[in-house]
Amino acid sequence: MNFRQLDLNLLRVLTAIHRTGSVTEAGRQLALSQPAVSHGLARLREAFDDALFVRSPTGLHPTRRAQRIAPAVAAHLRSLEAALTPGEAFDPTTDRIRWQVSMSDLGEILFLQPLAAALRREAPLTHVVNAGVPAPRVSAALESREIDLAIGILEATHRGIARERLFHERFVAITAPGWRPPAGRVGRTLTSRQLLASTLAVASPTATWHESVQRMLDRYGLGARVVVRTRHYASLPELVRATDLLAIVPRMYAAKVSAHGELRVWGLPDPRLDYDVSLLWHESATGDPAHAWLRALVRRLFGRSG
Repeated sequence: MNFRQLDLNLLRVLTAIHRTGSVTEAGRQLALSQPAVSHGLARLREAFDDALFVRSPTGLHPTRRAQRIAPAVAAHLRSLEAALTPGEAFDPTTDRIRWQVSMSDLGEILFLQPLAAALRREAPLTHVVNAGVPAPRVSAALESREIDLAIGILEATHRGIARERLFHERFVAITAPGWRPPAGRVGRTLTSRQLLASTLAVASPTATWHESVQRMLDRYGLGARVVVRTRHYASLPELVRATDLLAIVPRMYAAKVSAHGELRVWGLPDPRLDYDVSLLWHESATGDPAHAWLRALVRRLFGRSG
């Protein structure tokens, strides 16, 4: 391939198709017609002497060569864009922008409503989409600009990913309001003996399951006491209200679902049942005024000490 003869606009087509897996969606994001994107893809295939993308049941799937070059191209395009527009202002009251964020199912329950409400008040022409990228893919999605930021129990696994702790969280237990421990004195915190005498339900979704819960179950020999495992936290409140089960959930979620007194919240005996909820973004967006405004909003809504 002769790089000097390559139309650099085609690289935007390459990254858009890699990001979306669709010629149609890539065209929509680039404000190009579907035939124009298809023509661009044909020229890219000729230039690279590679199919680059092949059809699959879930959309266009990148070849090994496309998988290797597209993230690098996307990172360089972001850097170039940031360098050429260093002083671009952002007015939240008048500017139109589409935010792509990533939250788990639980994160959507806890964070999306306050975020959307604040955006409606302060940036009414903006749109927000929860892309729900699986946790292992978040850093790559930020790098390829598939998403603008992510909120959750997340680590930065790629170079160039910025991470900021929003708050520290821990797990608690929820039960029906009339539930009582099968053994021992009733207090605000359950003992390990009371847990061993209880019947448990836990949620273990891929994006939000935290190893500290499993370690506690193993440490106290509670594995056999778990009789229900759900894919999502949303089903647990109704489940414990209708049964004698005790469910292990994050404290913030417990506060939300027990606000009207329909559930009881219990402390757990293990102090190691804690974790950080973090905000992640790509460092290339750090100086962007619009992105900085959004990060400041997230901090204001969800950041807290302790």
